[in-house]
Amino acid sequence: MTIEQINNDKKGFFKAISDGKEAGLMTYSWAGSDKIIIDHTEVNPDFKGQNVGKNMVMEAVAFARKNHIKIMPLCPFAKSVFDKNTDIHDVLF
Repeated sequence: MTIEQINNDKKGFFKAISDGKEAGLMTYSWAGSDKIIIDHTEVNPDFKGQNVGKNMVMEAVAFARKNHIKIMPLCPFAKSVFDKNTDIHDVLF
């Protein structure tokens, strides 16, 4: 599985692709120049149970750490990943 990121000035998304199919999509909005708000996560039902959603959240965490930004997980799924993984709280705001 690969995860692609598309980013612009206001919004962006992470897309998981497996075997040429879209496995999941997680969207975010920029809140200023140093924060993103994850607002939606969806996983293709064909890929349920394969950690697609968690992998996209972890890719967002890696992006945040690399670029010194913070994340607000507004999406209930993304929030649940943060709630279960205290080792990624360094990127929360």
